[in-house]
Amino acid sequence: MEYSPDFKKNFATAYLAEEYERLEKEAVDARSSAGTDPELIHLAEEDEARVCARQTAILAEIEQILAKEKEEAVRPSSVVMELRAGAGGDEAGIFAHDLREMYQKYAEHRGWKTRIIDDLTLEIAGADAYDALRYETGVHRVQRVPLTEKSGRIHTSTASIAVLPIRAKSQTDINPADIEMEFSKSGGAGGQNVNKVETAVRLIHTPTGIDVRSSSERSQLANREKAMQILVAKLELLHEEEEAKKHAAERKAQIGTGDRSEKIRTYNFLQDRVTDHRLKESWHNLPKILAGGIDDIIGALRLRTATDSSTVSA
Repeated sequence: MEYSPDFKKNFATAYLAEEYERLEKEAVDARSSAGTDPELIHLAEEDEARVCARQTAILAEIEQILAKEKEEAVRPSSVVMELRAGAGGDEAGIFAHDLREMYQKYAEHRGWKTRIIDDLTLEIAGADAYDALRYETGVHRVQRVPLTEKSGRIHTSTASIAVLPIRAKSQTDINPADIEMEFSKSGGAGGQNVNKVETAVRLIHTPTGIDVRSSSERSQLANREKAMQILVAKLELLHEEEEAKKHAAERKAQIGTGDRSEKIRTYNFLQDRVTDHRLKESWHNLPKILAGGIDDIIGALRLRTATDSSTVSA
């Protein structure tokens, strides 16, 4: 790695860059002062070797700092969970809301910040949030007797979840000409501003048909920025799904493709049981689980994923 004056522009590396340049000046001064005196020249050469070794160490330290910054820039700073009601009519919508509350409570137990972006879209900000929740993507199925069911018949309904990592810096560029933008009034609580001003934003990516809506922010600009973050994350997820399907045979042993259409879990109220079909494991005590007590499930998924990854790499 070669030295660059740009290192002084970075707050994290500025002090090291200044030390590097100070040492460079020190070596130049020593050579200049030595003149033709053999003894002074020898001392100057020793100083130069010392300076060179220190500068090499400084460059290695700067390289580590820049690599860490690059890693943190692409590491998800938060995660957006987009839930959708599937088959099952009104009961599917109720189930989707139950899942949203479950993840919200789980996140709060972990000390993460949560915010509802738009009804069934939940944002969770936490250092480990994406690693913990990334494998929740897929179809969740519920088997229970709805409150509106008078005959006691068990209904089966579904809800799908997409887990979207939100990164500080994205590598996906979107052509502004490919985006259609719509504005509307935000619903729900929030004061007079919410009901009178069109602050909610809907973005439509015309090449893919993907649409995103944000209504949680107080200004139109803030909602547009949040919707754009989510749109970028959805396009990245779409690309990852396509790549995963191309290499499906290589991923047989792994947890899943991250495809939203993959049935991953069943919540059976009659048997008070949750079954993860990828792990082929079950957990009991549904009230606790729906109250955010999914630590054991998340832990089992992460352990299996780590095992699969080490097996594939071997």
